[in-house]
Amino acid sequence: MTRALLTGDHHVHSTFSDDAVSTLAENLDAAVAAGLATVRFVDHVRQSTPWVPDYLAAVRALQVPDGLTVLTGVEAKILDASGTLDIPELPTGIDRILIADHQFPGVDGPLSPSTVRERIEAGWATDDVLDQLVSALIESMRRHPGNQLAHCFSILPKIGLSEDDLGVERVSAWAQAAAATDTMVEVNEKWGCPGIPLLDALHRTGTEIVASTDSHIASDVGRYSCVSEMLDTWGTL
Repeated sequence: MTRALLTGDHHVHSTFSDDAVSTLAENLDAAVAAGLATVRFVDHVRQSTPWVPDYLAAVRALQVPDGLTVLTGVEAKILDASGTLDIPELPTGIDRILIADHQFPGVDGPLSPSTVRERIEAGWATDDVLDQLVSALIESMRRHPGNQLAHCFSILPKIGLSEDDLGVERVSAWAQAAAATDTMVEVNEKWGCPGIPLLDALHRTGTEIVASTDSHIASDVGRYSCVSEMLDTWGTL
């Protein structure tokens, strides 16, 4: 099962994102060259993003070869502790929203990692920080069911914490919420997360796990190193 995950790449950015350099067509060619069976094209959106219909039209115009399934997505950050997403009204045709922890979901809006570190140093209890983060993730899944978590918990090292700090109860609640809301969870090449204990929790709840490179250039599409090693280790445990 773990090796089969590597035949898909569920998080591939194109020039519709302002930090990527490859076109949809270049990413398609790269997916074919990598021997993928499934690729999900994904680009960053905000509430003000106007181009999603153009993006969908461009995906539909691609000449997709037999044997490759092309899926679509948009990536939106969690804005606050209630699970609000930074996302425009979406037209029909987007397969999944990728829910991303680009910043920390504060009570009144997103907080930068440096701000969170400063507040922790000033006395914000680690347990309260983690409770707020996990609660926001769960609320975002409940408000937007049937979608996908992108590089989940990549925010932790940025704020000086790690997945080991989460504890069994928070991980269990998170995994159960993913299963209950039909939320896919990607294991992400770029950020190396979530790790094996979290994958175990997801597997126990029956949550669908997919692999992603989070590529921003075509040469990275479907090319796994960190994820491959992690899945190999997971498969031997």
